[in-house]
Amino acid sequence: MTLLHHRDRIGGDLVIEVAFTDVSLSLGDAAADDVRDEALAQVAEVTGATPVLMRQVHGADVGLVAGGAAGERQTCDALCTSEPGVALLARAADCVPVLLADPATGWIAAVHSGRPGLAAGVVPAAVAAIRSRGGDPSVAWIGPHVCGACYEVPADLQEEVAAVVPEARSTTSWGTPALDLGAGVRAQLDAAGITDVRAVDVCTREDTSWPSHRRDGSASTRFAGVVWSHA
Repeated sequence: MTLLHHRDRIGGDLVIEVAFTDVSLSLGDAAADDVRDEALAQVAEVTGATPVLMRQVHGADVGLVAGGAAGERQTCDALCTSEPGVALLARAADCVPVLLADPATGWIAAVHSGRPGLAAGVVPAAVAAIRSRGGDPSVAWIGPHVCGACYEVPADLQEEVAAVVPEARSTTSWGTPALDLGAGVRAQLDAAGITDVRAVDVCTREDTSWPSHRRDGSASTRFAGVVWSHA
């Protein structure tokens, strides 16, 4: 069953795996409940783990999945856990899905970093949340997202974000102000001391294998970055 792409795995006290779904699974809040539930069931079958979604709101709050709370949908833009058998999902359709892992302790996180989340610092917040609980993520994955040559924004919005994350400043291929969300996330990971960063070099707007709100508007579905651990 080829539902998960760009799979990777690292060993430690637990085996940690990551992967990304694509346009074949509809995981967005706008999807019919039965369609989304079927997509989650397929993710569960492939990973052997219980998938957990967030109610994403473009903020910087970090939720914790612990004590069998996998069935609860938290309102946040990052989830972390140290429990094996739980698959954390960060959904996107141009935003950056970021996955974090600490091979030594088994702590993992899934982060949704769009333009507001980048400026608010959701990725550093997720790193800090894990560190506050005794973990220390040393590996990060940056999933498919709209590239800096395609993500046009008004000049004042570019300035607003670049004032917080200068590395995100970009220019479209047609010469207008833009933001490079991936470059911004990389800069935040570097500032957090995470140097093992593994990126999927795909622009969601350009590659129709991936959902893109910029390309398809309200018709766009959502894919997900997925991270899980097991013995």
